[in-house]
Amino acid sequence: MSKQFDSLIIGQPSLDINTDHTGHTIREIGGAVVYSGFAAAALGHPICVLPKASSGTIDLAAVFAAAKNVEVQALESPQSTSIENIYHTADKERRTCRAVSRIAGYTSADVPDINAKIYHLAGLMRGDIGNELIEFAEKKAMVAVDVQCLLRCADEKTGEMSFHDWPEKLAMLPKIRFLKTDAAEAEILTGSKDRVEAAKMLYGWGAREIMITHNTEVIIYDGKTIYAEPLKPRNLSGRSGRGDTCFSSYITERLTKDIPEALLTAAALVSLKMEKLGPFNGTRADVEAYIKEFYR
Repeated sequence: MSKQFDSLIIGQPSLDINTDHTGHTIREIGGAVVYSGFAAAALGHPICVLPKASSGTIDLAAVFAAAKNVEVQALESPQSTSIENIYHTADKERRTCRAVSRIAGYTSADVPDINAKIYHLAGLMRGDIGNELIEFAEKKAMVAVDVQCLLRCADEKTGEMSFHDWPEKLAMLPKIRFLKTDAAEAEILTGSKDRVEAAKMLYGWGAREIMITHNTEVIIYDGKTIYAEPLKPRNLSGRSGRGDTCFSSYITERLTKDIPEALLTAAALVSLKMEKLGPFNGTRADVEAYIKEFYR
């Protein structure tokens, strides 16, 4: 019998070039698959990742070497993804992004036969994850989608990235069990600046459990109740990867926990992660201690 994973995360790491509002630049390996994989695995969930990169520029085994409970099934691509991020404010809420290079997009043919409860689709820009892969994943498991990879588009000539609505959203949203957006993405999808109204609209279009992140809080809507937990980081040294960390923690906790408990764990874990550069590699005990000190 094949190994049972809580989540299969499909997405590429990125060679990130991050410049803060003071002009200080650091280079690090980022990407939704990295932050998501580390966070869920740190809570004890068995995770499989399907990262894609050029082995000449990214050592995929090394990227996940420090993660607990993560099995890596590496895919080769002619190029790796590299993204330049320029943050314009101290809170890192405003940034300009440029795709320096990118992978060949995922297709269902890339996905081996993996037994997972959740197929988490975690690309970085439009073209990484297509509608075909959502339809394929729906036949395999509960589908979780971070909508960034369907809204963020890279200019073919300059690499400059901008956000545009998802044309097929009304057809695709009913296939999605867990949907994650941030406040700006929710507005692009729905036209509403009100996060609660946007969550209700996305539910009405078919997604069954919606997470909307904001720099102050995370909300969940399940068609009945709006749940919310504040974010309480003491500094923003590790702001990159906030949404990925929060979403992955939440959806894997939801396999055995109710919404309030899963949301509390995710909000506390991402708050703790935001205090330190890089993906979260603490323990469940660290998160529980943080909850005790700052939340309850």
